[in-house]
Amino acid sequence: MQIKKFLGFGYESNVYLIIDKNIALIDAGTGFETPFLIKKLRENGIKKIDYIILTHEHFDHCGGASEIKKFMGGKIAMHVDAADVLEKGLSIYASFFNAIQRKASVEIKLVDGDEIKIGETNLKIIHTPGHSPGSICIYEAESKSIFSGDTVFANGGIGRTDFYNGNHEDLINSIKKLASIKINAIYPGHGDYITKNAEAHIKMALSNANLL
Repeated sequence: MQIKKFLGFGYESNVYLIIDKNIALIDAGTGFETPFLIKKLRENGIKKIDYIILTHEHFDHCGGASEIKKFMGGKIAMHVDAADVLEKGLSIYASFFNAIQRKASVEIKLVDGDEIKIGETNLKIIHTPGHSPGSICIYEAESKSIFSGDTVFANGGIGRTDFYNGNHEDLINSIKKLASIKINAIYPGHGDYITKNAEAHIKMALSNANLL
């Protein structure tokens, strides 16, 4: 499994490219920078994507999914509790950016424990509500890596719960779930990623969440 990071500036979420026999993109940014993202993907030799896996339904993570799918292909996968935002084009989160959420079909509606195979790489879905109802983390057991969306970040950062449908108690329970898993690397939705000693960062996140 190869992992490459794109975007992650301004309002854009981090976007991660996973390369195996198949290719997956984790998160899609707002869509404002989709032409730039597609250009960078093509510069890396990517002509087609097999999966677009969205960690949650906030616009800075899923706003670009429709256009990426249009130009690069790929089945969109996101938690069942988040899918309506894309399928109905709900702008409840896009409105914060003075934007409109573009509609897109969600071919794979995920629940906790589902798995997506990217060639030899197996991605396990962990439902981690709190930041949003449809938040997920994506775990790869061989490397003990987690793509955490906005649930946890480097250095003990945690996702906000003051947005629409956020729930702080749910977030604490979700971080507890992550703290029970062996994790070496965290690839979060914003900021730096961590490739060693990631469990210490999750313990810090849990401590910080309990203080609020």
